[in-house]
Parts: sequence; C-alpha cells; structure tokens
Amino acid sequence: MTSFFGSVFWLLVTLGVLVTFHEFGHYWVARRCGVKVLRFSVGFGKAIWKRVGRDGTEYWIAAIPLGGYVKMLDAREGEVDPALRDQEFTGKSVWKRIAIVAAGPGFNVIFTIAALWLMFMLGRSDFAPIVTAAPQTIAAEAGIQAGDRILSVNGRDVSTWSDSMETIGNALLALTPLPMTVRQPDGQVRQLTLPLNQLPAGKPIDKYFDQLGLTLAPPPAIAGTVKAGQPAALAGIQGGDRILSVNGQPVVNFVGLGKLVQSAAAKSPQLTIALQRHGQPLTLDVTAKWESLAGQPAKWMLGVSPPPPEPATVQYGPVKALSAALATTWRNTRQTFDMIGSMLDGHASTKNISSVIGIAQYANASAQMGLPWFLQFLAMVSLSLAILNLLPIPVLDGGHLLYYLIELVKGSPVSEQVMIVGQYIGMVLLFSLVGWTLFNDLQRTLLS
Repeated sequence: MTSFFGSVFWLLVTLGVLVTFHEFGHYWVARRCGVKVLRFSVGFGKAIWKRVGRDGTEYWIAAIPLGGYVKMLDAREGEVDPALRDQEFTGKSVWKRIAIVAAGPGFNVIFTIAALWLMFMLGRSDFAPIVTAAPQTIAAEAGIQAGDRILSVNGRDVSTWSDSMETIGNALLALTPLPMTVRQPDGQVRQLTLPLNQLPAGKPIDKYFDQLGLTLAPPPAIAGTVKAGQPAALAGIQGGDRILSVNGQPVVNFVGLGKLVQSAAAKSPQLTIALQRHGQPLTLDVTAKWESLAGQPAKWMLGVSPPPPEPATVQYGPVKALSAALATTWRNTRQTFDMIGSMLDGHASTKNISSVIGIAQYANASAQMGLPWFLQFLAMVSLSLAILNLLPIPVLDGGHLLYYLIELVKGSPVSEQVMIVGQYIGMVLLFSLVGWTLFNDLQRTLLS
C-alpha cells in the first residue's frame, strides 16, 4: 500500500472509529434521557448506506467521512407530533440537555482511556533513550554526551525514546529551562539542564528539535549480522564481534566504522581490522568490495550490518495498565491546555496544529509501527477531539454547553437571535481554523 493510499485508508479508519464513538455518546445519553433520535449518521451529505431500526432511528453512513451527527426530535426544526412532545429535546431539563451534549466529548475521553489501557496491556515496542548530541546545539551545550541514557525529564521517569521526546516536545512549547537526569555508559549519573529559554518564541516545534540536536546514539561498532559471501564473512568476521580499529585508526561507533572504511579503502581495499571476540583480541585482513546496492551510489562494502538499537518495551498487567492509562490521559489533557495557552500568548506557533492531512500521515505511520502504536495514536486524537469539542465555540459541543450554562444563570434559554449570531461566529472561527491548519500541512508537505 502506497503512502498516499495508506494515509487515506488509515484516516478513514481513524475518523470512522472516533466519530462513531463520539456520536454514540450523544445517542446513548439522549435515549437514556427520553429524547427521540431521528438519525445517527457517520459522515455528512447523502447516505451511501442506511437502515431504519426498530425504534424508528435512521442509521446512516454518509458520503463525506469528516464528521458525523445525531439528529434528535427538536421543536426548533419544525412541528412536533403532540404524541411525541415528551420525547422532544428542548423540552427536557437543562441538566439533561447538558448531559446529552457533554456525552460526546465524554465518550471520547472514555475511548482514550480504554485505548491506552489496551496499548499498555499489549506492550508498545520502543528503543532505549540512549542519546547523543550534534555539535554546537542546545543539547551539546547542556552537556549531553554520546551514550548517555536519559533517566528522567522534568522529574518524570522515562524508559523509552518516545516518552523522552514526548516530554521534551511539550517542554519546548513553554521554552523554559528543562532539568534532566542521565546515566553515562560507565554508570555515573549526572544532572543537567537543557536551556530551552535560549530558543526564539513562536517557531514550529520541528525547528526547535533541529536546534536541540538530540538524537538516538549511533549503534556501537559491533557486527550485528555478517552477510555470507561478502568480504567480512570471507575474512572470518562473525556476528557479535566488536570492531576496534581499521588500519590502526580507532573506531568509536558503527557510523565511524563506515567513514573509516570509505577513507581507508579509497587508498587500498586491503584493510587490517582489529576486533574483539568473546573478550579476546583478534586481527583480520579484509578486502573491501566496491559495490552498489538497491540502486544507491557505489561505495566500499564489508558486508556487515549494525546491531539494532537497544529495545525497550512498555507493558503492564491489567491494574497497572489502567493506572498508566489514567495518568497518561490526565497528563496529555494538561499538556494540551498548556499548548493552547502557549499559542495564545505567542510562545508556541500555531503551525504546530495539524489538519486532516497531518492526521492522515500520522495515522499511516503509527499503523505501520503496529497495533499498540496505532492505539496510542487513536487515543491522542480522541482526546484532542474531546478537548476541541469542549471549547466554547458556537457550533461545537462547548458552544452549546455555554448556552446552557447561561440558561442556568439567567433562568431562561438564550434567545434564538443570539444563537443564530453565535452560529455564524462559530462557523467563521471553525472554517478559519480548518483553513489555517490545511495551509500549515500543505506548506510543510510541499517544503519537506
């Protein structure tokens, strides 16, 4: 499946699951509150599939899969059969209407917790946070050295690369000094601080990561696999051998090994390689081979592949997985509101917000990484959908909740004229947001 079609497919899966769950929240609570549901639609526009339930509700899958809705019996939309008046939405108490409207975002939060719980139960494969810093970057200035293992970031213990980057990424939105604890390869533990306050405000977060300069450390100079029939295998190099030097030049890591092989073989393909096998030194003569692989430019080859990065799997039992899911949901909720605040005060760039294009790309990427990663992605999008819908913008659930809160205070519903004006304002704000995020993603895609 190509990247484009994969992105489209997984976007449809994402929207289908999350929109259905969101709208089911409205539907389920409306039914429990005695409101008649006329239509439950996943998507907008004309129905491409529909059926009518025993209760008279129409169930639709519509042509435009970018949302959904629950149409309830509502006196504002036409005459109501007197026999059905007790099932009409506006006739219900304000507290029941609040419950019905809040149920959509509420069910998204429930889905978030459930998806994270299952993700922690299945186990999310990752890499250990063993890092290095590019020269003349923020991380190098802070004292990050090659091979440092990150133990904690801003007081939060981390055991994986992605957890470390998530915590650092959220800190980059605030641009305040970030304390870290790292352990050197020799076991010494150090405290250091990333001076994020030195970064300029209002830039996209990917630019911040470039300036930060923190990456996974290159693999050590160990022969992970040795390809049969290639120079290394013919000379006697075996998987697990640690390569110490090439023609007397010491090797620091696998990237350094590649550079040394290219420079030394350019003078003579006859190489003397010192290595260590089971703790014992060994020297072998290897004749490098000039070869092109998979259409890449030709270069000197030994036929040795690096070892994979150190794995780190996050996996818990049912009880701890639930606790971790709740903690992660709360932490990400707080971080989302912090990000909104940072964008409002100018510290964070609005270019950090993604449209359906970005969501589709992330959906495809996470799906390729396996079910646990896709569950985590679904959980984060579901939580974002809940928070977005709770913003006090007319046409969103939060706008309706604002009207009902005003009704509770003043003792009567908001006037129809105010609601109409609010609808227009809400639509302008919503379409402006959609247009801006689409522009951001198109610009990012075309420039990448």
